[in-house]
Amino acid sequence: MVTVLLPGPLRGEAGGASRVSVTATGTLRAVLDEMAVAHPRLARRIRDERGELRRYVNVFVDGEDCRHSGGLATPVTDGAEVQVLPSVAGG
Repeated sequence: MVTVLLPGPLRGEAGGASRVSVTATGTLRAVLDEMAVAHPRLARRIRDERGELRRYVNVFVDGEDCRHSGGLATPVTDGAEVQVLPSVAGG
């Protein structure tokens, strides 16, 4: 089981949940693919139409930025926490 942690701005796309559990392990891509089945609107906020991470979304696997550890190929093991954080901009 993998826990995906969602910040307030994304919770509406997951029925208000702050956490989503998925059974997929192996890679971040597998975790996001499974989550997309149950929450397609959330998936579109995280990945673009090519299936790549949107540039303004940061994803961490057990505290490590996935962009520095393999991107969507980042290993995800049972019991891992995946945190999704959209970038905040403004002035």
